[in-house]
Amino acid sequence: MTAPVVGVDIGGTKTAAALVGPDGKVLQHRDAPTPAQSGPEAVLDTAAGLAAGLVGAAGTGPVGVGTAGTVDPATGRIRYATDSLPGWAGTPVADALAARLGRPVRVTNDVNAAALGECWAGAGRDRAHVLLVAAGTGLGGAVVRNGRVEAGARGAAGEVAHLPAPGAERLRCGCGRYGHLEAIASGTGLAAAYAIETGDRISGRAVADRAAAGDTAARQVVDRAGAVLGAVLAGLVALLDPDAVLVAGGAAGALLPAASAAYAAELPAGWAGVPLLPAALGADAVVVGAARLATNTPE
Repeated sequence: MTAPVVGVDIGGTKTAAALVGPDGKVLQHRDAPTPAQSGPEAVLDTAAGLAAGLVGAAGTGPVGVGTAGTVDPATGRIRYATDSLPGWAGTPVADALAARLGRPVRVTNDVNAAALGECWAGAGRDRAHVLLVAAGTGLGGAVVRNGRVEAGARGAAGEVAHLPAPGAERLRCGCGRYGHLEAIASGTGLAAAYAIETGDRISGRAVADRAAAGDTAARQVVDRAGAVLGAVLAGLVALLDPDAVLVAGGAAGALLPAASAAYAAELPAGWAGVPLLPAALGADAVVVGAARLATNTPE
């Protein structure tokens, strides 16, 4: 990669586009609210409008996109999406944006893109095999090996959200079932657990803030969720054998202290050198990773 590349991040509330340099640095950035309730065409128009103002300064190659939902890696079409983007399932994102922008478009899930970005220019730099977990409103995961996402048969490899997790038996996952890791180790999980403990219905971010301020119930909820996350990640290290595990997302800061302690306690001796690290790129991870995706030679 010698010329800047455009990366796009399509999320449920915000869409962003960035011009990313050959070193993974963001050179220009623009964003807008995602018009999710107006349907897929409006979402695509917003993404294309943001990217169109940047492609003139980029090279002639593809534009990369990280988007909410499960993406068919062969076609760039959305296989599955939650209600955060109504009607998004089935949307041919790659073809639709290519038609709008007049250049090829490569698409992956947003957590996959974040993992690519971290492995290129963030906390996973110079590591060949990385597991990234994104703990935000929900919980996502991705595996990158030698600079490429391990997509799996359906484009959903690395999705840790639906692993059974102790302590989550009374908590409902975003998939509708109970007892999954996302149901406890996510913003939604923190909010649900706090409501059970106290009857007070607040956001996961507010739970984390109360925990930091000394609220005993909130501290217990956050520490319990972090401990479960750390123990599960230790088991995944034994399964996947990565060089490092990265934790990203808005809930990462709250969960990491307890997660790190549980991870260290549960990590099998044969993997004692595999670190658990905070991600480094923050909100830029998806656009940086999408740009990296655009530069990867198709397999």
